[in-house]
Amino acid sequence: MNKPELLLPVGNIESFYAAISGGADAIYLGLKSFNARGRAANFTNFQLLLLMNEAHENKVKVYITLNTVIKNNELPELLDILWFLSKTKVDAVIIQDWGTFYLLKEYFPKLIIHASTQMANHNSVGANFSKKNGFSRVILARELSMPELVEIQKESKIETEIFVHGALCYSFSGMCLFSSYLGGSGANRGLCTQPCRRYYNIEGENKLVFSLKDNQLIDFIPKIAELGVSSLKIEGRIKSGEYVYQVAQAYKKVIENPANLPEAKKMLEMDMGREKTQWFMGKDVQEAVSDKPNTGLYIGKIEKVGNGTFSFYSSVEIEKGNRIRISANKDSEQISCKIDDFSKSEDGLTIVNYSNTDLKAGNEIFLAGLRNQKFPSKLKGESKNVSDKMPQHLKRDAISKVRRFKVDKNQLVFVRIDTVEWLRKMRLEDFDYLILNLPMRKWQEFKSDVPFIKNNSKKIWIELPKFISEKDIVFYKKLCADFKNKGFNQFFISHLSQIDLLAQGSIFSTNENVYAYNDAACQLLYAKGAKYVTSPLENEFENVLSGADRNQIIPMHFYPNLFYSRQPVSTGEKSFTDSKNFEFTREVRDGITIVLPDKPVSLLQYKTKLSGKGFFKYLIDLSFESPSKHTIKRLLNKLKYSEQDQPSTTFNFKKGLK
Repeated sequence: MNKPELLLPVGNIESFYAAISGGADAIYLGLKSFNARGRAANFTNFQLLLLMNEAHENKVKVYITLNTVIKNNELPELLDILWFLSKTKVDAVIIQDWGTFYLLKEYFPKLIIHASTQMANHNSVGANFSKKNGFSRVILARELSMPELVEIQKESKIETEIFVHGALCYSFSGMCLFSSYLGGSGANRGLCTQPCRRYYNIEGENKLVFSLKDNQLIDFIPKIAELGVSSLKIEGRIKSGEYVYQVAQAYKKVIENPANLPEAKKMLEMDMGREKTQWFMGKDVQEAVSDKPNTGLYIGKIEKVGNGTFSFYSSVEIEKGNRIRISANKDSEQISCKIDDFSKSEDGLTIVNYSNTDLKAGNEIFLAGLRNQKFPSKLKGESKNVSDKMPQHLKRDAISKVRRFKVDKNQLVFVRIDTVEWLRKMRLEDFDYLILNLPMRKWQEFKSDVPFIKNNSKKIWIELPKFISEKDIVFYKKLCADFKNKGFNQFFISHLSQIDLLAQGSIFSTNENVYAYNDAACQLLYAKGAKYVTSPLENEFENVLSGADRNQIIPMHFYPNLFYSRQPVSTGEKSFTDSKNFEFTREVRDGITIVLPDKPVSLLQYKTKLSGKGFFKYLIDLSFESPSKHTIKRLLNKLKYSEQDQPSTTFNFKKGLK
């Protein structure tokens, strides 16, 4: 049997030593900038050097996470980090941003690159595209089923890595805009505020609608190993060293000998995570949403509070040094404490000396840590200094190169529709290009030979979806070929690998889902052949202006997909509110659950400012709007005169993206 690598999370020094002790073959960790777990302690450059020496002495590989999107003004700092890493013996870097990829291939070609799960590779097309373009490994989307994984392994020519244990995001990784929408703290920037763990008012009561149980695929390890998956990844860079060690030991046992499965599963009962699911891999999707957002082992409820104490009954034996978390109120921060001073009454009531005015009878208590394993908190050894700054002249030349773009001052207005009903409500001569983004079933019904459609083939772009399952690859490849044969030669792609679905000679542009937050990313996309590049939906005005590429399409009116998920919602109600009474709605298209705000994002009032700064290409997205002559006319007029459309919001455009 193939023995896959056991890859463990390291968010601090204690968890580093826990990973080494637990049997890691490799570890992944972040530096202080540009990693998707900004809330972890992470590491300085000097700490990395010490850590890497010790890891390599133990024959453990070290992968560095640079898996966030990068703003234009951060490119100099990114170059410094890449320069520093290129002078070390780091085993790979894990990335999300196409600009990071561009700089790596252009200036640091010896660094090995892994495609983060944030890059949303969910089929063999994505995997093989990654291989062809210089990635050594792809970290596959968590949402895959076993048949899909089997097919991807069969069709792919690249190392694959999958998450087998730990927290799950409700949305596809890399596609969640909810946290960013609520306050500018973007998941793609490593600052997720976990809106999926919050309570929402739906059908008249507060419910956990999107809070998924934790992933646990230990039952499938023998099968996954048999398929030839290269690496088994444990999630948890903000978890304790105790968690890392416990989970590592369990999975290591099964990797070494599948007969150890019963013992390993018993060990995982005390990993202090959430309830467990095998999700799509185990076909228990309907049971995947938890009614408890808390991590930790549920051990009881507070019976009473008073005189600097609280008390509870529990069947779990409590010992000195145990850590617990108390859920005081829905949507509030949990109260954490270490049990140092406690006693037991004759009837088994545990009485803890701890004073907190927020505690109330009925609050749920979770065991968060046993503290029966202790790990060092300081790194050992010495290390030679390594230059952590790219020489100024080299950095200046690199930045100068990525800022060179041809200028096209022609104004173009793109309009996107998601139903052919819109065609009866609009005049195509009122704008430049029409983007058709239809559900799969509607493509099958679409009549491209209707004279009105055929006569406007040069104005029409066909758009591919963000998620294409392995079984649907053939459908979309044939769709692209059929349209090209009928004279429709222009395509918008939602994932860069979709280039490989297009017929030879097709023209393509990238939409807002192929993230281009910086000039280096734009250079990469144009080098791949993109005619137009679209600015991301959560982008900010300051970052847009700081870039040199003035040919980008700027989305001016749209409903952002806050969640884009394969996980269904159990309730039939489409609308819901959060604790601040903001309203949201839910749509299901091609089996994907999409959560939207009740108001569109509209930036039409910024058109004059944008054109004054050299931006002349705009997108009005009518997806999720009811077809109406009045709506399209109103929006085009407001764009023309740079007028605000209400009710609407400006997302991060004005307030900023953190």
